[in-house]
This record gives sequence, structure tokens and C-alpha cells, in this order.
Amino acid sequence: MNEEPFLDELRAAFEQIDPVPKDVMAAGRSALGWREPNADLAELTDEQNRELAGARSTSGMRLLRFSAPGHTVEVEISGAGQDLALTGRLAPATVADVRLRHPNSAEQSARADETGRFALTAVPEGLVSLVFHLPDASCVVTSWIRL
Repeated sequence: MNEEPFLDELRAAFEQIDPVPKDVMAAGRSALGWREPNADLAELTDEQNRELAGARSTSGMRLLRFSAPGHTVEVEISGAGQDLALTGRLAPATVADVRLRHPNSAEQSARADETGRFALTAVPEGLVSLVFHLPDASCVVTSWIRL
């Protein structure tokens, strides 16, 4: 039995009755474009908020720790608004190409040095994820977080 004609009619009916909003479709398509096949997902395992000593701002600093099989990513977030700074360390220490993904701004990139340290500046608030391309061609991707 061929179900394709029935499924085509059902799809057309739902497109008329309750169409998917265009921004939802765009987000879904871009999410697929951001996939990193064969990447290890580094999940958020620890988050701390600290006030900056002597600072008049109430923004403070956030410390995040992500864990993946065989890798840890530590990120310090400072600043406020559309001018956040991310400094961090990849462990075990290794050089890596670092890419910051943000749905509402251009991708940024940095290089982790031989100690695993990296820095990104002028990062806007919103959802972000970090992608680390390692020398052995493997990849570590952090879960999405809101800055």
C-alpha cells in the first residue's frame, strides 16, 4: 500500500490549518546547519556567579564548566550587554580552533594555545555554543547556554 498520496494531502491540510511560523522554520534549518557530526557533546556540569571585587557593576562574573568524554571546558564570562568577554581553558591542554556560535550574530573564532587557553571578546548576550576543532580532527561542542 502506497501511503505517499495520503501523507501529501495530510501535510497540505496542516499547512493550511496551522502553518509552521517562518521564524521557527528558519531556526530549525539553521540548527541543522550548525550540527557537527561525530562531535563529543560537552554538557554544562557546573555554574557559579561571583561578584567582582571592587567593581561598581552588578554584572559580576560567571564561571561555567562543561564536561565531555575525555575533555573539560572551563569558561569565565565577564562584562555586560553586547560586550561580553569569554576566556577559558580546554583540558587536557591542547591547541584547538575555537568557534563561537550565536544565532543572532556572526560567528567568531579564536585559537586555543598549547595550554588550552582561549579568549573571545565583544560577544553579545543570547544563546551561544562553543565548538573546538582538535588537532586529531575530533571535535568537542558545548551545550547551548544563555549569556
